[in-house]
Amino acid sequence: MDNKLDAIQIANEVFEIEVEGIREVQKSLGKEFLTMVDKCIETLDKGGKLVLTGVGKSGYIGRKISATLASVGSVSIFMHPVEALHGDLGMLQKNDLLIAISYSGETDELLTTLKPAKRLGIEIVAITGYPESSLAKISELTVPMTVAREACPFNLAPTTTTTALLVLGDALAMTLLKLRGFSKEDYGRFHPGGAIGRAVTMRACDIMRSGAKYSKVSPATSVKDTLSSMSNARCGAAIIVDENDNLLGIFTDGDFRRSAEKDLSVLSQPIDVAMTKNPTFVGADELAVAVLKKVEEKHINSVVVVDNANKVCGLIDVQDLPGLKLM
Repeated sequence: MDNKLDAIQIANEVFEIEVEGIREVQKSLGKEFLTMVDKCIETLDKGGKLVLTGVGKSGYIGRKISATLASVGSVSIFMHPVEALHGDLGMLQKNDLLIAISYSGETDELLTTLKPAKRLGIEIVAITGYPESSLAKISELTVPMTVAREACPFNLAPTTTTTALLVLGDALAMTLLKLRGFSKEDYGRFHPGGAIGRAVTMRACDIMRSGAKYSKVSPATSVKDTLSSMSNARCGAAIIVDENDNLLGIFTDGDFRRSAEKDLSVLSQPIDVAMTKNPTFVGADELAVAVLKKVEEKHINSVVVVDNANKVCGLIDVQDLPGLKLM
């Protein structure tokens, strides 16, 4: 038990040290970060790309930063310094911006790669913990990210530095996302194969039941006949509309159970005495992500869909969403 308590204490210390490191980098954000953002926007506007490079743990974080940038609309690739010396330098093209990462700023493999990159006319931005390092001297811009210590008890294994670098990369990606007007729809286009992508590209009209696949009745329809209509449509709810398809209410399996518990004679009564008035509805053009949000917030299983004229045109049944890979 004591060993387990010690393990929790050690883990907590790592959290504290790394959070402290992130705070240090946050406080150091200034004109250098702003200039980097401007250079990134200028590069992308000219049709160039953001090329991340680094060795070891910095390289792994560089790959992740590059992937995040690309996923939110900032064209980016990762170039390994060693591979660059054996042909991958050809990844670099006019108008590209090379973002070189090294906490010490003295990584030989990285520095060796930057010299031929400069001869190609590529501008270099350095991210390093040592603004006076060799990396900083060879770069046009240096963004400092100094932290007090690693979480490693020997102050050797990259821990705090890589965490802080990761957050700095996320800050850059999200800043570019907002300043360049990247939208949810744009995000969905870059993630077509996942549930997130479907949720931000598909609209209510794409996922709703229409025609004979949902139940729509008048307020004078009996509860019994409404249940029959729901069974025929294999749907857990019926929408009650007036003669012009204006929404009046909704009747669900749950509504029936609650009404029947009070009085079984409800079966012969008109549906408007048992329906729920003012049900949740969405516009046909609303994104699926908005529908999911309403389903989760209101804990409901059915959402009415209306068209631009506010006429009922369909029903979204939560049981259909897993099949559409939206839940």
